[in-house]
Formats: sequence, C-alpha cells, structure tokens
Amino acid sequence: MIRGGHCDVTMLGSMQVASNGDMANYLIPGKLVKGMGGAMDLVSSPARVIVMMEHCDKKGQPKVLPQCTLPITGDRAVSLLVTELGVFDFKPDGSGMRLLEIAPGVSLESLRACTAADFEVAVGLKEMA
Repeated sequence: MIRGGHCDVTMLGSMQVASNGDMANYLIPGKLVKGMGGAMDLVSSPARVIVMMEHCDKKGQPKVLPQCTLPITGDRAVSLLVTELGVFDFKPDGSGMRLLEIAPGVSLESLRACTAADFEVAVGLKEMA
C-alpha cells in the first residue's frame, strides 16, 4: 500500500521537526533500536505527511528546530505540524514554515520563545478550537 503510492495521507509522531520540513523520529543516539520501522517508507511515499507531537521535550527544550540534531527520517517530508501550541505548514521548496493556528491562551510571543525555528505568521491567523 505504502510503496505503491496508495496512501494519500500519513500521520506520524516525531522527536524533532526542522523548519524546512525534515523530521527525525526513529533513533536516539546511544539507545538500542531493533529497526527503523515503516516511517521511512511512509515519509518517502507521495503521501501528505502530518506530524503530531508535543512542542517541547520533557526537559522543556524545543522540538521544532532550525535543523534536526537527531538522524533524519525524511528530508523535507512534513506538510503539516500539529502541536498542543499551534499548527504549522511547510513550504514545498523547504524554505520555511508558517503558523496557521495558535492554541487558545497561547500568545505569539510565548510560542516564538519555545520554538527554536523561525516561522512566518499566516495572514488571518486564527485561534484553534
């Protein structure tokens, strides 16, 4: 199904997402991993990739970065990123990301403070329901 291009959309979690749409979700250096799983197949297919993850790690460090520091699962693979703080889309050419929606009670300043990557703000930015 995946390799044959029969999936239109795939939804994945990730450990990091970069502003150009790169994602890292299969390996943390120093941790034993038995295999990559199917994520690389999913993100290399023609399917639209939506990543859902927490905005920061459990130590409070940003997971939305200028560049991934963990091994890359997919280059410029992410189309849409959904976190508890906002929704971002990515330019197809890898030149950046744009904030589409912001969570209720979250200010743009606080979102920028916990996002290491630069991003544009969409015209008509709306609050998430």
